[in-house]
Amino acid sequence: MLPINEIIQGDCLEVMQSFPGDSIDLTVTSPPYDNLRTYKGYTFNFEGIAKELYRVTKQGGVVVWVVGDATVNGSETLNSFKQAIYYKEVCGFNVHDTMIYEKDGTSFPDDNRYYQVFEYMFVLSKGTPKTINLIKDRVNRYAGKPYTSTSRDKNGNIADSHGKKHNKTHTDFGVRRNVWGINRGFNKSTKDKEAYEHPAIFPERLAEDHIKSWSNQGDIIFDPMCGSGTTCKMAVANNRQYIGIDISEKYCKIARERVKRAESKKKLFYV
Repeated sequence: MLPINEIIQGDCLEVMQSFPGDSIDLTVTSPPYDNLRTYKGYTFNFEGIAKELYRVTKQGGVVVWVVGDATVNGSETLNSFKQAIYYKEVCGFNVHDTMIYEKDGTSFPDDNRYYQVFEYMFVLSKGTPKTINLIKDRVNRYAGKPYTSTSRDKNGNIADSHGKKHNKTHTDFGVRRNVWGINRGFNKSTKDKEAYEHPAIFPERLAEDHIKSWSNQGDIIFDPMCGSGTTCKMAVANNRQYIGIDISEKYCKIARERVKRAESKKKLFYV
């Protein structure tokens, strides 16, 4: 039976093995990549977790895998791409999009390369995504003004045999691009002070915008390595169900408190 609306302490691979197949609508998670942080001795079994994520994801469901690379002996590991290729070639996911999370704010300085300010967000789908709610918040400076467009085939020829132009009007907002600049850091990633006891939280806005993009109200949102509970909290805030797993009793407690607070705010709003 699927443990809906629970934060579960345990090894995520072992817990996921108890889930029925084809049961999760959307996973939004960031794994402990390249040993950049220590997580109380937790051993990260990527291949096992990846295979289980494919099994439990519904047909048309999505996994958002937020990950970066360490630099070891002067070279980036490229483990992020190795993982994406594993998801595609071994597990069977489609790589629906390769997105960039640009970390607005302070970066770690380096005296021999440009400052590292981004991570990858691989949007992996089990078949064709069943839900696509593209966010339209890119301000269009030509809003309301007319424009003409033509379409071309692969040879560069006008696709319309008569070279017809299509008259259109610029909308107020365009679809967001796949590089997301998101502010982060203390009191920016979240206002929940206890969340910063976790060494690697990601911003609430990142989780929320993916939840809005790839799921609908009532869907089940999953984070197998939920840490301080950001994904679960934003699922509640956006009228979704959630499941979170973490190996740490301390982080599970923090996640439950954050989710409980989000649930209380919703109740107050609807009273």
